Amino acid sequence: MDLVEKLEPVILIFAIVIGLLLSRISFLTDNTGNLITLFLCLMLYGLFLEVPLKNLKESFKNIKFTFTSLIINFIWTPLFGYFLGNLFLNGNIDILIGFFMLILTPCTDWYLVFTKIAKGDLNLSLSLLPINLILQIVLLPIYLIIFFSSNNSMNFIDLGYSLLIVIVIPFILAQITKLILNDDLNEKVTSFFTDYQIIFLALAVFAIFNSNGGLLFENLDSVLTIFVPLIIFFAVNMIIDLLLSEKINFTYEEYASLTMTTLARNSPLALAIAINSFPGRELIAIALVIGPLIELPVLYLVSRFALYIKKSGLFFTCRINW
Repeated sequence: MDLVEKLEPVILIFAIVIGLLLSRISFLTDNTGNLITLFLCLMLYGLFLEVPLKNLKESFKNIKFTFTSLIINFIWTPLFGYFLGNLFLNGNIDILIGFFMLILTPCTDWYLVFTKIAKGDLNLSLSLLPINLILQIVLLPIYLIIFFSSNNSMNFIDLGYSLLIVIVIPFILAQITKLILNDDLNEKVTSFFTDYQIIFLALAVFAIFNSNGGLLFENLDSVLTIFVPLIIFFAVNMIIDLLLSEKINFTYEEYASLTMTTLARNSPLALAIAINSFPGRELIAIALVIGPLIELPVLYLVSRFALYIKKSGLFFTCRINW
């Protein structure tokens, strides 16, 4: 596991702490809010450079695995997430929306790291990346409209503007970059943005907490309540992945890949959409940033649990090549 990936939770915590410590400096707080979208767009541009859309057809070589993961990620998870959110967060609509956006977006980067730790099928997990990215971009606004438009929490113009600024433009620029640059230059550009993705995200997180420090402290109790449904989400889905994998005869490697792609969430993409879709409602973004602080340690523990499952032989005993 790369050192920067290991330190990602620490980097984000550091960005939050520094942002809050400097939140009383009016010169900073008056200007940092304007930079959030820029940093997030740079991060997503790098993400779109990495995603091998030409390999989309690879997703369908293992039909059983692909459809199982898609059903869990895009049918079960939004319904379960909305249920958990209403059960625990119904008192604060912004925290509820932030939690829901976090739950709905499957990860497109660090889930591969934890798949590798758990000795899952890395190529199989990688094949899901393009389709997971496309579906979450398409379905996130649809689910937001379905679940939240009735209580006047959605502004369709802001949502459309957000998708244009933080998704469509960075995506098009990334595809143009791939098209006009030769393989060498394309690799260098992609490598640069890959290496600095966490920096761009940390800068955006710093700006969010620097410009909204007072708001966080005023609503600290509400923000921290997101941990309860998030932990329940991880625990329940971890059990479902294990039992379902055994029931439908997955190999251990397929199980490890399934559990990582259905547990890891893509908070940076959801964060970019939230910042522009819900102007003046910064608690949504704050809830999205808080999520990974518990998610990453949980994913590490789950990867170790998966290895224990493999070593103990409790499941998959007939299908593992020892």
